[in-house]
Formats: sequence, structure tokens, C-alpha cells
Amino acid sequence: MHLHTLHHWQHEHVFLGEDHDRHERRTWLVVGLTAAMMVAEIIAGTIFGSMALVADGWHMSTHAAALAIAALAYRFARRHAHDPRFSFGTGKVGELAAFSSAIILALIALLIGYESLVRLMAPVPIQFGEATVVAVIGLAVNLASAWLLAGDHHHHGHHHHDHGHHHAHEDHHHHGHAHGDHHHGADTNIRAAYLHVLADALTSVLAIVALLAGRFYGWSWLDPVMGVVGALVIAQWSWGLIRTAGATLLDAVPDQTLARSVRKRIEVGEDRVTDLHLWRLGPGHAGLIVSVVSDAPQPPDVYKQRLSGIEGLSHVTVEVHACPNHPQRKAA
Repeated sequence: MHLHTLHHWQHEHVFLGEDHDRHERRTWLVVGLTAAMMVAEIIAGTIFGSMALVADGWHMSTHAAALAIAALAYRFARRHAHDPRFSFGTGKVGELAAFSSAIILALIALLIGYESLVRLMAPVPIQFGEATVVAVIGLAVNLASAWLLAGDHHHHGHHHHDHGHHHAHEDHHHHGHAHGDHHHGADTNIRAAYLHVLADALTSVLAIVALLAGRFYGWSWLDPVMGVVGALVIAQWSWGLIRTAGATLLDAVPDQTLARSVRKRIEVGEDRVTDLHLWRLGPGHAGLIVSVVSDAPQPPDVYKQRLSGIEGLSHVTVEVHACPNHPQRKAA
């Protein structure tokens, strides 16, 4: 076989989202903002003798670390996108980072909840004026960071490399118009970063409300109560992120509608799907391995053409089996 012919049948396994580079740049920018605010709070707290400021600064350090994990995941996925060690590319590195971030988010919720309960049982003096100013500055930084990530969080990539792979006889010329759907097209890594920023913003808002109430109405107890409320909300976000990222890491079916669409397209006449594996390869990219049995089997590219245009399919393998007794077995 000539070398140029071999290259004709080969292809890349790059399943990164269309906005991968944009997400990476913005995540690094948010890491910088968060780290700067963290350092400012720790220094200010040390100078003014405020343990509340120092504690909040270290709390922000955990978010900065989680955001750095997200940014590093983008860099790793990009640099190793063509590495043959990764059979299906590095599109799921972001899911691993998101899962790690979700664990960090859960620990943050646990720590906030614990500290809030301790302060509820053993109140400490609060410098309302100073704390309110810092909380407002923190909220401003968080809103700026959320604005940077919000567009990326809600914008799904739609760029695909649709590779047709067929058992026995393979057709690498097929390029369906595959576009990631609303579910498996989202970038879980950028969502994780967004939730960390949102968690910071939420705690800032709750803190401002509690501090104002304490300053003007003397409701000092509201500060730790708001901490408990914030911890519960953050814990709920963390659980949702753990489920989403965990499902992808375990190769769960990303979209039941997509699976039904594949089965409906393949099962024409006496053709039947006996085995179907559908999993997420990266933002907007899904892999598919389907086994077909028929009493009158067609060439693999016939079944491949039936899948043409289905949203989200980027790496498809079709396996065909002949079964002359299929009608009799079906009737039985």
C-alpha cells in the first residue's frame, strides 16, 4: 500500500470544543483576578488585624486553585490533542478537571457551613463597616469574573470532526453536518469555573445583606445564618457538577434522544441494532459504536449514510453481521 493512500485513510482524534482557546484565555484572566483579590485580602487583614479578612482571603485561595485546575486542563488538552497515547483524544480532560473542581466546591461548602455553625453558637465581634467595604469589593471582582465566563458558559461549541469508521469495510470520506446539541455540547470545565466564581459572588451578596442587617438592626445572628444558607446552595451546585462530570467520565450515554435517533435511522426493514455504545468525547463531540444484524446485510457505508447529519456524532464505527434466520427468530 502506498504511503499517501495510507494517510488518506488516517485521521486525527481532536475532539476539543470550538471555543477551547477562548475558554483557556478567559479562565487564566479570572485566575489572575481571583488571586489578586486573595492577596489583597490577606495583606489588608494582616495590616488591619482583621481575622475575617485573612480568613476570606484564604477561602478565595481555594477558588483560585480550582480555577487554575480548569485553566491547566485547557492547556494540557490543547498541547496533547495529537498525542497517540490518548485513543480518543483529550476532549475529556476538562471533565476530569470539572470533577476535581466539584470536589473542591463541596469542601468549600462544608468549611463555610462548619464555620458558620461555630459562629452561630459562639458569636464573635464583627466590624461591620470594614467588612462591608471588603465584601462589596469582593462582589465587584466576582461579578467581573462572572461576566468574563458567562458568555463562555452559555455558548456551546459547534465545531466537529466527523470520522466514519466501519468494521471490515470502512469509509473515511463521510463528513456529516454534526453539531453538538444543548446537552452534550456544553463545556463542563468552563461551567465548573463559572460555578466557583458564582459561589464567591453568592457568599459576597449574602455577607453584604447580613452585615447591613447587623449594622442597622443589630441582627448579628444573621451573618452565620447566611453562611449556612450559602453553604447549602454551593453544596447543591457541587452535587450537580459531580453528577454531570462523573457521568461523562464513566462514559454514560450523553443524550437519550440522540441514541433513539441513531437506532431509528439504522433500523430500516429487517435491519436491527443489537449493540449500541454512545459516549461523550468532548464538548459537542460524541463517539458511537453500533452493531447491526440483518437477514440482508448492506455494506457498512450504507448504514453510515443513514446516520448522515445527526447532531453530535464525531467518531462512528459500524459493525455488520449477517443473520439469514433473523425473520424466523423474530416471528418466534
